Amino acid sequence: MKHLKLIILLCGGLAVAQIQTPQPSPSTTLEQVVGLTEVKIEYSRPAMRGRTIMGDLVPYGSLWRTGANKNTTLSFSDPVMVGGQALAAGTYALFTRPGKSLWEVFFYNETENSGLPKEWKPESIVAVIEVPTQSLAEPEESFTISINELTNTGANIHLSWENTRVTLPLEVPTDEKTMASIKETIKGTPKAGDLYQAAVYYRESGRDLQTAKKWIGKAIEMDPGKYWMFRQQALILADLNEKEAAIKAAQSSLELAEKAGNQDYVRLNTKAIEEWSK
Repeated sequence: MKHLKLIILLCGGLAVAQIQTPQPSPSTTLEQVVGLTEVKIEYSRPAMRGRTIMGDLVPYGSLWRTGANKNTTLSFSDPVMVGGQALAAGTYALFTRPGKSLWEVFFYNETENSGLPKEWKPESIVAVIEVPTQSLAEPEESFTISINELTNTGANIHLSWENTRVTLPLEVPTDEKTMASIKETIKGTPKAGDLYQAAVYYRESGRDLQTAKKWIGKAIEMDPGKYWMFRQQALILADLNEKEAAIKAAQSSLELAEKAGNQDYVRLNTKAIEEWSK
């Protein structure tokens, strides 16, 4: 009886055992904040493995799932522009029609496809862009989607495999969101940090420097021990060509930075004072 129980246990163990092997095209998720917009890309990454890719495994002139396995998807938390085409916030399947010198890129609003849709529906195409191909100096072994050249207002989405890359320019509504946030916060009871951030944004985006000057001054009144606030005040005053006041603010920033042991700000302020004193 004991032997019988042992056999049953062993057989039961064999019945639930599963072999695990690596996937030939592993899935990956890329998440990146661009400006104030969350971008998420989910796709699978086939590898070259000695094969010819463009024009062979991926035929020219044919629709491609742009990856492997389930279709590739891109999600945006805000309305964006991709290649000059407007896309509402949401998730889209990404399909392409590769060519030797030009790719067509399709944003499709049906996202639950195992590869290509069984029926290609023109009415489900939200946007189409055409992008030129670029040659890579070094081959890309695995199909790769990356987000690079980030700025406050956009980035480039790169699709790379073998010796080919295409680039999808992405624009995000950072300025619109930031200005709405500043307007809403300023009309309430802003804290010193809020006023500081608003002043810095006004300066960096080329807006009204007098308003930026007022905000940074108020922020320093509320919280006078921050060397980085005096640094920004100095930059705003210098941009207004108020050099004496700028030097005074830079000296305050320098003294506070020395006490805090921040040598980067010590160097920045020392250099600025020398330039503005000429």
